[in-house]
Amino acid sequence: MPHFILEYSDNLPDQSLQLGDLFKKLHDAATAGGVFPLGGIRSRAIRCEQYRIADGDPTMGFVHLTAKVGHGRSLGVRQQAADQFFEILTDHLQPIFDAGYLGISFEMVELHPVLNYKKNNIHEKFKA
Repeated sequence: MPHFILEYSDNLPDQSLQLGDLFKKLHDAATAGGVFPLGGIRSRAIRCEQYRIADGDPTMGFVHLTAKVGHGRSLGVRQQAADQFFEILTDHLQPIFDAGYLGISFEMVELHPVLNYKKNNIHEKFKA
């Protein structure tokens, strides 16, 4: 973990979002501090075709990033990571933000320690 889930309005062109580049930046940041193991990180994007923003002006867009993280890290560690992820997100989207109306939001969610199930053998690839 974390799992990054990016939702965005479909009036934002995919090529301007450069999602592959954004996800690489987020993955690099997540692993840089040794807090999150590479084998548990996932990223995905969901284009939202049905949405309404404020008064319904079709030129307004949104991007919302959720980072789901496993239980057990201190609030300070999570906040430091969240601050970094939000900075990466806003820096990456700055050209789109400057060009029009855009709402950017981020949320970190800590998963329940008991009700979170996983089966993953990807970590094996990264063991030294």
